[in-house]
Amino acid sequence: MSSLAFLDIMSCGLGAVILVFMLVKHNVGDAPAEIDNLKKDISALQQARDESQQRLDQITASLEKENIDITKLRAQLAAKRADKNDQNTNLAKASVALDTLKDSITKIKVPKKQDLIETRPLNEEEYLLGLKIEGRKIVILVDVSASMTNEKLIDIITTKSSSDKAKVSAPKWIRTKRVLEWMLARLPKTSDIIVVAFNDNAKQLAGKGWMNVNSANIKAILSDANAMVPQGPTNLQKGLDAIKKLSASNVYVITDGLPTKGESRFTSLNPFSSCSSLTGSAKTISGECRKRLFRQTIIESGKLNAQVNVVLLPIEGDPEAAAEYWAWTSYQGGILISPASNWP
Repeated sequence: MSSLAFLDIMSCGLGAVILVFMLVKHNVGDAPAEIDNLKKDISALQQARDESQQRLDQITASLEKENIDITKLRAQLAAKRADKNDQNTNLAKASVALDTLKDSITKIKVPKKQDLIETRPLNEEEYLLGLKIEGRKIVILVDVSASMTNEKLIDIITTKSSSDKAKVSAPKWIRTKRVLEWMLARLPKTSDIIVVAFNDNAKQLAGKGWMNVNSANIKAILSDANAMVPQGPTNLQKGLDAIKKLSASNVYVITDGLPTKGESRFTSLNPFSSCSSLTGSAKTISGECRKRLFRQTIIESGKLNAQVNVVLLPIEGDPEAAAEYWAWTSYQGGILISPASNWP
C-alpha cells in the first residue's frame, strides 16, 4: 500500500518535471520572436533619437543664425545712431554759423545810391523792373506827341483842343516826365547823355551834342522838358533820324504806341495804298497802317549800333504796339517795359 503510494508520488513528481520541461522548451521556442520585437523597438527608438537630434541641430543652428542677425542689426543701429549724432552736431554748427552770418549781415551798412537828382520816393519792388540805365553814350528819346497826355482816346481828343496849361498838366504827360526824371537820376556818372524830344519834329533838350552827366546838365534837361507842350503826331522817324549819326551805345525810348506819321513818300509804296491817312487827307489812321508805318520807319532808319530799350506807356486802341516794339528791342539787344500804373 505504501509502495503504491510512493510510486504514485514519484509518478506525479516525474510528470511535474516533464511538464516543467515541456513548458520551458515551449518558452525557449518563443524567444526569437520576442528578440525581433525588441530589436524593432530599439530600432524605432534609435530612429526617434536621430530625428530628435536632427531637429535639435536645426533649432540650434537657427538660434545661432538669429543671434548673428541680431548682432548685425545692433551694429547697424549703433552706426545709424552715431551718424545721426554727427548730423545733429553738424546741424547745430550750421545753425550757429547761420545766426552769425545773419548778425553780420544786419550790421553791414549798405551805402545809399547817390542819385544825380532827387526823385519822388519809390517802393523797393518798383526798382525790380529789369531796366537798367547804363552805357557810355546814352540817348533818351521822349515822345511829346498829343497822345502822351492821356490814356483814353476821348480824353486825348478833348485835351488836344484845350489850352497848353491843360496839356502840360495832363496825367500821362506828368507821368512821362517822371519816367524821364527816373532815368536821368540813375545815369552812370561816367556817361555822356543826349535827350531828344520828338513829335512831328525832333529837338535836343538843354543844348547840342553830348553832355557830361552832372547835376547842372540834368537840371537843365528837366527844365526844358517841363517847358515842352505835348502836341502833334507821333513821328518816330524824326527822332531816330536825329540820333542816327550820334554813335550811341544805348538808346531809351519813352512812348505810348506806334507812330502816326512818317517821312516816306507813301503814295509810291504799295503796302500803304489803303492808308489814306498817309497818302491822302484822312485825319485818322488805322491800327494796321500804324503797324506798317512803324516797320517802314525801322527799315528806313536802319539798324542802330546800340542797345534799344522802350518804356511803353498805355494808350487805348493800339493793341499791336507791344508786340512790334518787343520785336524791335529784341532785334536791337534790349528790352521792352510796360510798367504798372503806379510806376515810377
